[in-house]
Amino acid sequence: MFNNLSEKLDKALHTLKGHGKINEVNVAETLKEVRRALLDADVNFKIAKEFTNSVKDKAMGENVLTTLNPGQLMVKLVKDELTKLMGGDTVGINLGGSPTVILMSGLQGSGKTTFSGKLANFLKTKKTKQVLLVGCDVYRPAAINQLKVVGEQIGVEVYAEEGNKNPVEISENAIKHAKANNKNVVIIDTAGRLAVDEEMMTEISNIHKSVKPQETLFVVDSMTGQDAVNTAKAFNDVLNFDGVVLTKLDGDTRGGAALSIKSVVDKPIKFIGTGEKMDAIDVFHPDRMADRILGMGDVVSLVERAQEQYDEAEARKLQKKIAKNQFGFDDFLSQIQQIKKMGSMKDLVGMIPGAGKALKDIDIDDDAFKGIESIIHSMTPDERTKPTIINASRKKRIAKGSGTSVQEVNQLMKQFDQMSKMMKMMQGGGGKRMMQMMRGMK
Repeated sequence: MFNNLSEKLDKALHTLKGHGKINEVNVAETLKEVRRALLDADVNFKIAKEFTNSVKDKAMGENVLTTLNPGQLMVKLVKDELTKLMGGDTVGINLGGSPTVILMSGLQGSGKTTFSGKLANFLKTKKTKQVLLVGCDVYRPAAINQLKVVGEQIGVEVYAEEGNKNPVEISENAIKHAKANNKNVVIIDTAGRLAVDEEMMTEISNIHKSVKPQETLFVVDSMTGQDAVNTAKAFNDVLNFDGVVLTKLDGDTRGGAALSIKSVVDKPIKFIGTGEKMDAIDVFHPDRMADRILGMGDVVSLVERAQEQYDEAEARKLQKKIAKNQFGFDDFLSQIQQIKKMGSMKDLVGMIPGAGKALKDIDIDDDAFKGIESIIHSMTPDERTKPTIINASRKKRIAKGSGTSVQEVNQLMKQFDQMSKMMKMMQGGGGKRMMQMMRGMK
């Protein structure tokens, strides 16, 4: 995400990172390039100008030119200003009320229905809530069917009334249904339009007045840039919504919406969508996003995702297997599945400091493990448990069964052997200390 903006900001700050003499002239020139990078990212001109003026004032106020590391200080000032621009503090979702009612709003095509499912899945799995999805898009063909498919996928009930064209009535009945069936969160997916119109605004305003939601979220397609910001303002004037959701941040987005929307509507970005899968949802942290934009990675989020997949009992079992030299391909496969659950590979790589820049021209496929999984699935249970029995004839059979070559099977065997040796070495003091640290982070 924000690859173009990150690259342009990196070039703009190159001189101030220690590759030349720092003076008022090149600070001004650098900030001019920063402003240009923001404009190219579809940030409003006024906001971009205010941004660079603020950085310049703070730089001069802190005597950036006379510090030991002027480049590092300038990068910090830009990072702090980016954080402030995107909202400053992380703002959570309000889960008050009995039940909590969350109203989803936005234009058609913004990803509202899909995100309603993602949010339901997030609240169900991470907040242990009993969620009810409500289909109130009574105009778009197959909209309610789409919501039902999403609900079935994540194991969440969907409330809909076939033939009823009154979304206010549907919403009210859904809340009654939720109370009667012990659902403590109701997510109402409303109808979108191709553009803002009076009929649409009147309808969603009537729903809002009727159900009095604890949270009203405006869903923005982040790929639409400044247009999304203008639409958000129109919705906010009518709904006075509580927060913004940015979808499709995994696409070729320039970042204008993320960087401008807080300044325009004075409402926080609460969530971001980072992929098509139902677990591709993140709480929005302005400071972490600023780090990622400046190529500093997001180690905190990476650790949090790893912690979510960390199972202490499984880790102990694995530790015993490694100690007894019983680590097999089934265990290897299990580790791969845990990594895949952490999110898309492209997103994970972007969280590693410097990795995004180093791998910017490399297409990182989410199916990167597909070949490895095929090879392992083509092995017999004995071969997975005791890899040493895999000889030349077995390798030919495995290659044929997995649609790969013997060379690829050999390569996997070599990687597996290296990993086994490394894990065996980690059973020493250093490895144990590392595992103890990981447990302490839990």
